[in-house]
Amino acid sequence: MSSLADELAADLDFDSGDETRSNYDEENEQGDDESMDAEEPESGVNEENRSEEALPDDVHDIKQLAKLLYSKSTQTILQQIDYFRSKDSDATEPAEQSDEYKLIIQANSITADIDGEIQTVHKFIRDHYAPKFAELESLVLNPLDYARTVKAIGTEKDITKVDLRPILPSATIMVITVTGTTTEGRELTPTEWKVTEEACDMALELDLARKKIMSYVESRMTIIAPNLSYVVGSSTAARLLTAAGGLLAFCKIPACNVMVLGHNRKANTGFSSAHMERHTGYIYHSELVYSVPQDLRKRLAKKLANKCVLAARCDASKAFPNGEKGKKMREVIDQEIDKWQEPPPTKIIKALPVPDEGPKKRRGGRRVRKMKEAYAMTELRAARNTMAFGEQEEEVVFGDETEGLGMAVRQTGKIRASVADARNKVKAPKQKSYNTSGTTSGLASSLSFTPVQGIELIDPTAAAARAKQANEKYFGDGAFSIIRK
Repeated sequence: MSSLADELAADLDFDSGDETRSNYDEENEQGDDESMDAEEPESGVNEENRSEEALPDDVHDIKQLAKLLYSKSTQTILQQIDYFRSKDSDATEPAEQSDEYKLIIQANSITADIDGEIQTVHKFIRDHYAPKFAELESLVLNPLDYARTVKAIGTEKDITKVDLRPILPSATIMVITVTGTTTEGRELTPTEWKVTEEACDMALELDLARKKIMSYVESRMTIIAPNLSYVVGSSTAARLLTAAGGLLAFCKIPACNVMVLGHNRKANTGFSSAHMERHTGYIYHSELVYSVPQDLRKRLAKKLANKCVLAARCDASKAFPNGEKGKKMREVIDQEIDKWQEPPPTKIIKALPVPDEGPKKRRGGRRVRKMKEAYAMTELRAARNTMAFGEQEEEVVFGDETEGLGMAVRQTGKIRASVADARNKVKAPKQKSYNTSGTTSGLASSLSFTPVQGIELIDPTAAAARAKQANEKYFGDGAFSIIRK
C-alpha cells in the first residue's frame, strides 16, 4: 500500500496523470453540458435558489423528498420513449396530430424539472454527508461529481485508499486527499450512510433519465423543430430547448440571452479561470462554431444566436414544417463563414514608368549662374583633393584640426581665377547700327528740295569746308577756352 507522500508525488506527475485520467477525459469529451450545472441561466438560477433552501430536518428518506423520478408521469414518459425508439417514426403523419410529437413536447419540458430535482438531491447529500467530510462540498462543485465522489469514498477513513481518478482530475484529487487527512469529521452510522447512498443512487438515476430523454429528443428534433435543427444541428438544438424549457419558452428569449444558454460559470478547484470563455454556452460549444478559427468563433456564435431565435419562431408558428427556411439560413451562414476566411486581396504592384530621357527644360537665370560660379570647383581645391599613389601627403595643422594638401603643393604658386563658362554668359541683344562711317553710300543723293528754288544741287563737301574756315583762328587749336564774365 502506498503512503500519502507517494500518492501526492504521483499526483504531481501531470504526464502520468493524463494517462490515468483517460476515463475522466472521455466522459468530459461527451459534453460538459450533459453534466449538471448549478448555475444554469434563468430556470437554472431559480432551481439553485430552491435547492439552497433549508430542507426539513425530519426527512430521512430521499424518496419522500424527491418524488419526480418514481412518479407516474416520469415513468410513463420513459416507457413511451422506449416504445417509440423500438419502431420507426411515421414521417407521413402530421407532427401535430401524432402521439410522438406530444411525447417530445412532454419530454422536452420535463428535463427542466429533472434539473431542479438533481439540485434538491444534491442538497440532501451535502447535509447528510457533512458530519463526515464537510469540506468536500467546497472542493467538488458539480452535483453529479459530488454524488459519485461521496459514493466512492463512503465510510472509508483513509481517503488515500480510494481511487478517485475515474471521477475527478488529479489536481482536485490531491486537494481532497490533503483535506481529508486533516478533517475533523466523524464516522457515519450505518443508517446515515444508507440514506446518503440512496440519495447518491437517485442523483445518478436522474442523470441517466435526463440523458435518455435528451438523446431521444435529439433524434426527433426534425419533427419538433426542423428549422432550428438545420441551423445549429439536432444535438445543440435539443440542448437549447431543454435549457429553455421547451420551444415556446425558447422563442420568448432574446438572442443576446440565447447566446449564454448552458454557460457554466463555476470553475473546478485547482484550475485557473483565466482560460474560461465569457458569454459562451451551448451555441459556442457546438460543432459548427468549433469548425472555424478561434478569432471567428465569437462572431459566429453571435450570428447563430440570432438565426436560432428566428428559426425557432418559424418552427413554433409551423410556417415552414419541412425546414426550408432553416436550410436557407444555414446556406447564408456557410457563405458568410467562407467570406470571413477569404484571404485579403493581393496588393497590385504597379510597373515603374518609362524614364523620359529626352531634353528637358531647366530653369535658370542670372542668380542661378552667379551661385554656380561662386560654388564652382577651383583648380586649387581639385588639386588638394587629389593624392599621388604611394606618396605621403603633406598636411597643415591649425589648432586641433589637420587638413591634407594633396597635389596642391606641386603647383607653380600661381592661382588662376575661375573662368565663367562661355555658354552661360548673357549675350547682349544685337542693336541696329546706323551709317556713321565716312564713306558715302551708293544710294546717297546730292539733290535737295527747297521751298525757294525747288531742286538744288548741293556739294557734300561745301558744309565741311565752311566749318573748317570758321574755326581757323589764332587760338583755334588752343587748349583753353575764353570764359566770359
